[in-house]
Amino acid sequence: MARATRTEGGLLSVRVHPRARRSGVQGWQGAALRVSVTAAPSDGQANRAVAELLAATFGVSVSAVELVRGASSRDKLFRVGRLSLDDLRARLDGARG
Repeated sequence: MARATRTEGGLLSVRVHPRARRSGVQGWQGAALRVSVTAAPSDGQANRAVAELLAATFGVSVSAVELVRGASSRDKLFRVGRLSLDDLRARLDGARG
């Protein structure tokens, strides 16, 4: 039996700046969301920190944030729950506005 792939939610491109002074969302750079985390990019620490930051920013649980691609890259692709990319943009703009 074939395993079903998870297709709910939109994919969010994220550009990560690890070892920053402060963790936070910097905003949009083209189609990618720029974020900074204080964690080092070793042993998955920065990936976990980004997932926690995205969960807090978008109001979802950490378990709803899935790293789809880019585990060892600064450019990553995340799925945030069942939210579409438009939903994510609206939530971010609402939180910042």
